[in-house]
Amino acid sequence: MRMTMKDLLYGALLTALALLIPLAFQGWLQVAIPPFSATLASHLPSMLAMTISPWVAVLVGLGSGFGFFVTLGPIVAMRALTHVLFGAIGAKLYQRGLTLWQVLLITLPIHALAEAVVVMLFGFSLYQALVIIGLGTALHHAADSAITLALYGSLRKAGVPLGVRRKGPVGQL
Repeated sequence: MRMTMKDLLYGALLTALALLIPLAFQGWLQVAIPPFSATLASHLPSMLAMTISPWVAVLVGLGSGFGFFVTLGPIVAMRALTHVLFGAIGAKLYQRGLTLWQVLLITLPIHALAEAVVVMLFGFSLYQALVIIGLGTALHHAADSAITLALYGSLRKAGVPLGVRRKGPVGQL
């Protein structure tokens, strides 16, 4: 499946938003419970990108990683790069016919575990990785999912065509 010009446009806009959120909200909508940190709505671009295509989700995830590298450094950037993984998986699930809320629920543990594994590579303890980062990420993912679902519903009501689903069995990737 190739990326259309419209997909590229949506991807560019969501990538710009993924870059803007850490830059504009630095210190403002951020929560820090060391070693965990979260920026409210930072998952929104990746979560919306899942409704467009896997390639768009990957593009937005890369932009998110870069935005957090510039503002908060390599550890948070590596955590943000997990948006590539959960975004691509979520986009495939969405294409297969799952609803957005189902996709967001399924990708929650993938996202939380991926961030926990990433920080372990930087020397964090198992407790810090799984409990503080993993649980914190799960809660952050859930909060951003609620924001994303509200925005997605509004965009759909306004007639914005965010994604096209392929027909096929729901369980296949």
